[in-house]
Amino acid sequence: MANTRDDVVSGALRVLDAFGLEFCSMRRVASELGVQPSALYHHVPDKQTLLALMADRIVAGVEVGDDPAKAAHALREAMLAVRDGADVVATASAFRLGDSRIENELAELTTPDLARTLLLYVFGHTQATQMHRQAAQIGILAEDPDLDASFARGLDLILR
Repeated sequence: MANTRDDVVSGALRVLDAFGLEFCSMRRVASELGVQPSALYHHVPDKQTLLALMADRIVAGVEVGDDPAKAAHALREAMLAVRDGADVVATASAFRLGDSRIENELAELTTPDLARTLLLYVFGHTQATQMHRQAAQIGILAEDPDLDASFARGLDLILR
């Protein structure tokens, strides 16, 4: 049975979860799907497109609504739920790959500058949180119980 684009994205997210972004290669994704790497290019033209699709999938359930703080927390939780999720989403955003729905909706709710600042804060804090948690899991650092609270404090400062 032939793979679909959705299968390729799902496979890439499984590779991401197992190996992290640094080792999430087209070759590994193809191996995960049991195909040759060239078969992936029937579904995605390049790794950047795949990265954008992965980012879109990671944030697909995030609703902006009418509360930017709630949206920021939801975005953070969505990225934290996936190994290196913040790196994937932040990279896609920085290179303007994929869906910018969240940024656009935040900009309509606030201002374009505040929306961008908010996203950069969420990306940065979430990336730092993920790195810290990964380091704590392997014993390099002690757990930091203040990461969630510090996120909320910083978010409050930005929104004030």
